Amino acid sequence: MDSSGRRSRSSFPRSTLAEPAIGCSSMADTASTSPVVSVIIPHYLGDILSDCLKTIYAAEEPTSFEVIVADDQPQNDGSIERALENWPDLRIVKTGGKRGLAYGCNRGLEIAEGRYAILLNNDVEVTDGWLTALVSALDADETIGAAQPKVRAMRDKAQFDSEGAVGGLMDVYAYPFCLGRVFDTVEMDEGQYDEGRDIFWALGGAMFVRMSAIERTGLMDEAFYMHMEEIDLCWRLHLAGYRIVSVPESLVYHWGGFSLKAETFQRLYLKHRNSFIMMLKNWSTGSLIRTVPMRVWALQRWSNLVAVGQTLHVVTYTGSLIRRPRQRGDKLAILHSHTLGE
Repeated sequence: MDSSGRRSRSSFPRSTLAEPAIGCSSMADTASTSPVVSVIIPHYLGDILSDCLKTIYAAEEPTSFEVIVADDQPQNDGSIERALENWPDLRIVKTGGKRGLAYGCNRGLEIAEGRYAILLNNDVEVTDGWLTALVSALDADETIGAAQPKVRAMRDKAQFDSEGAVGGLMDVYAYPFCLGRVFDTVEMDEGQYDEGRDIFWALGGAMFVRMSAIERTGLMDEAFYMHMEEIDLCWRLHLAGYRIVSVPESLVYHWGGFSLKAETFQRLYLKHRNSFIMMLKNWSTGSLIRTVPMRVWALQRWSNLVAVGQTLHVVTYTGSLIRRPRQRGDKLAILHSHTLGE
């Protein structure tokens, strides 16, 4: 149990070893019944957390929920205390500071009481019924392990979020790409993604998961620190036999870039490093033999790492003309069913 007296999911299979959370507290008595959804918010800094919480508690939402904030602040800026003044029922789990997104999400998942959970960035604002639409989708189909709402940009609410409007797919070289964005061009929302569909991965900043599925696959891989950890988790969900879908009836808005500024060398390094780790963990030997030489060549060919993904996407447009059937349990078939053109 955590310090608030609630049970802890200590039986989770961990994808990496990690120290336990330093502390967990709640300002409310344990509810007699568990909530349907646990909203887990990793928090790094700033009062943007309160802006997020305002919309969560103000939204017309019949689904019961709890809110868990994973406090990952390197230094206390008072934002957690200010949030508790307005919402004393928040559950706070302390990570020790700057442990990374995956670490914070995992500590929240370990104490979550809901049968579902949503991993939510602290710079997201939600709308009426956002949880109910997601719950309905997973209640209707037990093969769905995770889902993503439609995500629009806060700066231009008619435009999709640049990090993934309704999730993303994977190309034949295991490079993930977003739906709603082509390279640097972000699409406007004109209803093109208003029909739910299968996706390969859900955006980690608004990823809705079935807790029983996470208990099977294990938590996020904390070795990733940040970037690609949600795609790795989604890949493991696929390999366990689950589907991942978009649920456009659920709508949220994302500021983006509040806690993590423009592209830096560290971000590029982590993206490419974690992409290779993800391949090695989840792909078959044959697929690795076919793919890794191409990716290593690409890394050596261009000094600008951003060009790597763009170039391989162009190659993929040609390769995706050849479709392969999806077969449950076949790792390669699962990946090919989510490539461009499918």
